[in-house]
Amino acid sequence: MKGIILSGGTGSRLYPLTKVVNKQLLPVYDKPMVYYPLSTLIQSGIRELCIISSPDHIELYRKLFSDHKLLGLDIQFKIQSYPRGIAEAFTIAADFIRSDSVCLILGDNIFHGTFTRPLSNDGGLIYGYWVKDPRSYGVVEIDGMKRPISIEEKPRKPKSNYAIPGLYFFDKHVVDFARIARPSARGEVEITEVIKSYMSEGRLRVEVMPRGVAWLDAGTTQTLAQSSAYVQTIQDRQGKMIACIEEDCYNQGFITKKQFKKLITQTPVSEYRTYLENVSL
Repeated sequence: MKGIILSGGTGSRLYPLTKVVNKQLLPVYDKPMVYYPLSTLIQSGIRELCIISSPDHIELYRKLFSDHKLLGLDIQFKIQSYPRGIAEAFTIAADFIRSDSVCLILGDNIFHGTFTRPLSNDGGLIYGYWVKDPRSYGVVEIDGMKRPISIEEKPRKPKSNYAIPGLYFFDKHVVDFARIARPSARGEVEITEVIKSYMSEGRLRVEVMPRGVAWLDAGTTQTLAQSSAYVQTIQDRQGKMIACIEEDCYNQGFITKKQFKKLITQTPVSEYRTYLENVSL
């Protein structure tokens, strides 16, 4: 399975923080925001990755992850010239996906906790996350067997409280579905249209994220601050970093103990390096 991180967009909800900086490069406590979705993909066993961003910022990602091969990762970088919707990521990365299954994660989505992640996928898999007010999200309605009944994008009157987080697993047919999806009234190719295509064929599964799993959307000033506070609180309490990608790659077997130690020597003196030096090997 391959992974895509969509880190484009204008970040208008975070203006003026995003006037010159891409949203997903802003700090969430002690790491760039993009480290968190990257960590989620690594923990899913995914090492072939594609990062999609805007023309103004793609080189910053190349610089940030210039050492990706030392982490045992294979990262491609692609440009989204203008934000035309989440589903456009699949057509942009069509030659990267080819005939493989793919996981798409949004660059401002942070997950912490244990939940089911497929090693491969036939059809589509989305998650349902119970929220108090789901009107700002895609919403999935499920029956008693947790089968999808309806999918709505930002409904005024939601049929359920299950929001759809920005983490999606699809098979190779996702590219075809994305290509035929019609733009919405706001001119974007909505991810819900792709999800509905799988649902209409009876090939969509829904997993309800269990209690204890944190899902944070750091796309507003309020949620960005909340996300930083959450990460700081958990790290200070447990003494374990969230989204330490070097540690994640070592734990997944992407790099050896020798390679991990070499990475430490190349890390500037900092609290981050001190943490790496104290990781149990």
